[in-house]
Amino acid sequence: MDNVLQKIEELTLAHDTISPEVIKAKNVKLGLRNADGTGVVAGITTKGRVVGYKKNAEGNKVPTEGKLYYSGYDIEKLVEEIHLRNGFGYDEIVYLLLTNELPNEEDLGSFTDAMAKRRPLNKQERSIIMGEVQNDNQMYGLHSVVSHLSRCDAHPDAIDIQGVSRQCLNLIAKMPTIVAYNYNVSRFRSGEDLRMVRPKAEMSTAENFLYMLKGEIPDKIEAQLFDLCMILHAEHGGGNNSTFTVRTVSSSGANTYMAIAAGIASLSGHLHGGANESVMKMMKDLKKYVKDWNDEKAIRAYLTDVVEGRANDRTGKIYGLGHAVYTHSDPRAIILMRHAREFTKQKGSLDEFLLYEKVDRIASELLSERKGVPIKANVDFYSGFIYKLMGIPQSLFTPIFAMARVAGWSAHRLEQIVQGKIMRPAYLAASEDENHYTKLIER
Repeated sequence: MDNVLQKIEELTLAHDTISPEVIKAKNVKLGLRNADGTGVVAGITTKGRVVGYKKNAEGNKVPTEGKLYYSGYDIEKLVEEIHLRNGFGYDEIVYLLLTNELPNEEDLGSFTDAMAKRRPLNKQERSIIMGEVQNDNQMYGLHSVVSHLSRCDAHPDAIDIQGVSRQCLNLIAKMPTIVAYNYNVSRFRSGEDLRMVRPKAEMSTAENFLYMLKGEIPDKIEAQLFDLCMILHAEHGGGNNSTFTVRTVSSSGANTYMAIAAGIASLSGHLHGGANESVMKMMKDLKKYVKDWNDEKAIRAYLTDVVEGRANDRTGKIYGLGHAVYTHSDPRAIILMRHAREFTKQKGSLDEFLLYEKVDRIASELLSERKGVPIKANVDFYSGFIYKLMGIPQSLFTPIFAMARVAGWSAHRLEQIVQGKIMRPAYLAASEDENHYTKLIER
């Protein structure tokens, strides 16, 4: 068997590696990226708009401060208004993404009630987590549960807008419950006491998740910051890998559970969903070498070693820095930094927060100098640190991303169904030569 696997590896590398010259000659957009790194336009959406460039007088793209819009509304203004109300905003953002309109008080009340009614898991749904799904890897478990939920739906293959909306609302509401329960069942399997508390109808999505995870009513400041994290991760345009995956699968006529499970599968990849975990590991490594957190020379020396492949995981990557679209800034990172400072004071971790700020600034300078383009911290640089202070285990960082992003995935699924065109991009053959067939006995 080992010889067979080795043979497959050798032949795969020999035949499937395409030279840069061939790629350039055929003008192939690998990764659906243009030569300047921008994404190939593959669709149109009313949901999310991500801005990292603007056009100058000559019509050329130039880097600019990052902006993020949900259904045409600036995320900074949405967050600011929610903050001024001293409340929770994730449900309101979900409504906005699904409908493209901000709810009035009556509509928001009805929507929040509908979410609260859908949040608990019934006996059959709980049995999937308790008896059928292996829970050690939280993303694997989440993927399995969501795909199994089709069995709990009397009309799993509904494709009409109301039917799909019903399924999407159910998944958005239940996802925090599934993530919390799945984690606590995995602890139970490893010898801990079982904790599966029912969500409370009077509490917000963020409060309920923290409550179901820990079994205690959360502090309001902590819950509001977690609500902010969910808002910032709820949507990011149609071109990010997981949302594009959901749209691609939806375009084939697949049902809601398969489409959302595909998004979860995409997010499980380390190039998309695991960046905040990688930041945490990098910062842990940094602390072993930089004892004085105010020593900026030592921080720069360490980060230089990281870039040159001598430190951390030796990949040459500073995690949490840079973005496929944003250039001068990631607005989500700026918003999270602004709102997290007071929380870190409350937790007695302001010094560590200031260390993150120093690494952010120094790493941005270092990478920008080396690459000749602006490179700034993205939202993942800070989110893992915030989750750690909340007592959330690292294994849940990516599932939390999924339970927030399911709002955007659902909105894009509905939009894709309305647009109704199956995705079928073209792939050019590496060679147009026809191989000469040799009989088996002569090979």
